[in-house]
Amino acid sequence: MADNSRSLFGFQFKRKAIEDNKKPVSFTPDNEDGAYEISPTGGYFGQYMDLNGDKFQNDKDLIMKYRSVANYPEVDMAIEDICNEAITDENGIIAKLNLDNLDQADKVKELIQDEFDRILNLTNFSANAYDTFRRWYIDGRLFFHCIINESKPDAGIIEMRQIDPTKIRKIKETEKVKDPKTGADLVKELGEYYLYQDDVMTNNGEGLRINTDSIIQVNSGLLNEERNKVIGYLNKALKPINQLSMMEDSLVIYRISRAPERRIFYIDVGNLPKGKAEEYLNSTMNKYRNKVVYDPTTGNIKDEKIHRNIMEDFWLPRREGGRGTEIDTLPGGSNLGEIEDIQYFQNKLYRALNIPMSRLTEADAFSVGRSSEITRDELKFQKFIDRCRNKFSTLFYEALKRQLILKKIIVPSDWVNIREEIVVEYSRDNYYSELKDAEILKERIETLQMMDEYIGTFWSKDWVRRNILKLDDEAIKQIAKDNKDDPIEPGDINPDLSGATI
Repeated sequence: MADNSRSLFGFQFKRKAIEDNKKPVSFTPDNEDGAYEISPTGGYFGQYMDLNGDKFQNDKDLIMKYRSVANYPEVDMAIEDICNEAITDENGIIAKLNLDNLDQADKVKELIQDEFDRILNLTNFSANAYDTFRRWYIDGRLFFHCIINESKPDAGIIEMRQIDPTKIRKIKETEKVKDPKTGADLVKELGEYYLYQDDVMTNNGEGLRINTDSIIQVNSGLLNEERNKVIGYLNKALKPINQLSMMEDSLVIYRISRAPERRIFYIDVGNLPKGKAEEYLNSTMNKYRNKVVYDPTTGNIKDEKIHRNIMEDFWLPRREGGRGTEIDTLPGGSNLGEIEDIQYFQNKLYRALNIPMSRLTEADAFSVGRSSEITRDELKFQKFIDRCRNKFSTLFYEALKRQLILKKIIVPSDWVNIREEIVVEYSRDNYYSELKDAEILKERIETLQMMDEYIGTFWSKDWVRRNILKLDDEAIKQIAKDNKDDPIEPGDINPDLSGATI
């Protein structure tokens, strides 16, 4: 690598100067990496979000909101279920590299595999996989600083240090220019870098500038409606959480205030003047009454006799000539056991968390289920987990890219050609997979039994084996070899010879 391969706080791969590559464009591209745009003078273009009445001026406010929401019991349970499904330890292996489709020499494959194993060690993935994935899922982004020995860059990455996403942001310097012919506004990109601010994230541009090649950024891949800001997976749960929280607090307050029977005290004040009557009534009331209030922040009940409200017992004066001192009883609330509104917002929250309802409701035992609805929910959930894994795998792909280029195993142009041939695979929950496969096989066998009398008349054995039992050529050969009573027919091996016979 050339001497100009390192700059700022880290390194960059050799490329043409930014000014030579950046050209004006007629539109502003989607901000899929969450970068903040600034003008040459250093002023930030506005970043602002209004979600459910909460104001999020920047990424830090949004991330802190996500972290607060993650502490809610229902949300925490859903996140735990997602992380447990995505991160599975099978014989000490959580993630591995599949190079079967890579058209390279075995020696190159061995080098790539060795570097992938080194990246797993640098991130201590075997021990920190669950926590790292959980942080990424909650925050909606993940940052790693790749540190190298600048005197020996070909030694590769020597340390991968995780950075708090509230302290770092990507900056993209742009300049607005006018098209001389049409007068249309064009955007010219001048450069990119990461800005690290340890204490308080500000918009003054002060902080440690880090080269983009030194930082690995893993986003959720989700954008807001304007497609100018990265959001997290918990974003659509913010409103249901706020609604459910308010409903639960109001329910507790209502039950505390309406559950007890209240009394009406008619105090005989005789012929006392108005001032003396009020004084006598207050002294009697303070002597006998209790004041109980609910604190929603702590969930505690406190005795506050110094405060009054309309939810207390009623104390009314009664003049001479009445029935004297009397106590009446007001009944408590009649609908205290109704929680349909709570359940409605709870179900709304569950749907926003991408978790099958069957996983968050009480159940006696684990079941794959035969219901089409349950099966469909579990299938959707598994696809969601796979999408999350694919996004999270950006961490390994970007680290592997840097490691291979630094060690001169490949050049930057080679990565474009081999990237799609390298696949990061995750271990799966064997128990669930086995149950699912058994259920699928059972359905195929039942279908086969219903078609038995038609095999050889309307459908050939080859068609049934390939389309009902989903067998490949190797399996068909092995079955024919093991079962001597079932000789190989024309079309059993060669798909071109298969088909229906009438």
